[in-house]
Amino acid sequence: MKRSSRWSSISSSVAAAVLLIAEAAAPAPRVPTARLVAAPRFDLPGEIDSNNPAVWSLVDGLQRLFVISSWGGIPVRSSGASIASLQRGEPVAFASHPGHGVWFEAIVPDDGDVWYGYYHHERPADLCGRLDRQLPRIGAMRSADRGATWDDLGIILDAPPGSEACDSNNRFVLGGVGDVTAVLDAEAQDLYLYYSQYPRDGAMQGVAVARMAWADRDEPVGKLSVWNGGAWLPDAPLGTPLVRALRPFHDRAAASDVFWGPSIHWNTYLEQYVMLLNRARDDQFGQEAIYVSFSPTIADPAQWSAPARILSGGSWYPQVIGTEVGSGTDRLAGKRARFFMTGRSVRFIEFER
Repeated sequence: MKRSSRWSSISSSVAAAVLLIAEAAAPAPRVPTARLVAAPRFDLPGEIDSNNPAVWSLVDGLQRLFVISSWGGIPVRSSGASIASLQRGEPVAFASHPGHGVWFEAIVPDDGDVWYGYYHHERPADLCGRLDRQLPRIGAMRSADRGATWDDLGIILDAPPGSEACDSNNRFVLGGVGDVTAVLDAEAQDLYLYYSQYPRDGAMQGVAVARMAWADRDEPVGKLSVWNGGAWLPDAPLGTPLVRALRPFHDRAAASDVFWGPSIHWNTYLEQYVMLLNRARDDQFGQEAIYVSFSPTIADPAQWSAPARILSGGSWYPQVIGTEVGSGTDRLAGKRARFFMTGRSVRFIEFER
């Protein structure tokens, strides 16, 4: 019995060693790539200073595309039979309003055609005595009439008290969180919010992630967990950035190096999630470049590939919008899609496996 047990143990050890060698020799999974190619110019209607969430909805038996664009904290709804035929409409109405400026950056509809919007909310930095700067936060709203009217569901993400940088030279923000994108997982179980953090602590600046059960969408306040140190924590004040800032904001040096402003879509050709990112080069939010990252899952922030540059310079709010009639949005696109910056497009973006 002892001899048999020993040989069984040796055999198991050899098999384990062979498996480790095979895994070490196996090539790493190939990371997709993206390239930009020239396209006829196309502008979304109106003035824009944020991302532009898009939703298809059946109206009188026909599919119609709705896009909400924001400028100066005032969201406006446009609609049309396709992205190329959008007509600018009126500013959206609010059954209840959080005050100050609201920028809709993401909309996720449910199966009943109720829309859930996630917004960047700017409030003046009055606690710093600097009303010309902002302390942004993130809120949620709900619409039952295709985005024409919204009910405020409350602020769902905010930076903790005391994390402000009141003496910062930053042109826009003295702290807070904002510039959000929202993605519902394939099983419609959890909603993931990828957003920008701007606290005084430079180690916490960059793109962070929060998660909420989709079942809590109508009462979202206090229901989010933040990805911190590799775990989802319901009481974490701030999340661990996907990429740590090399030169943070708020240190009173002109140069900065911070990733911010994510936009994410599911790519049907790659069968992966795609994230576009801004990279700031100074405390004026000057644009160093625009980057792309890929992940097979939205649920594990550690799976995102290292950001790769796709455009030097550029302007804020890089965004993909799929061109497929009836399905293409800022949340869903294919092999080739429109590439927008601040609502303006002069390029297609093409993906390769």
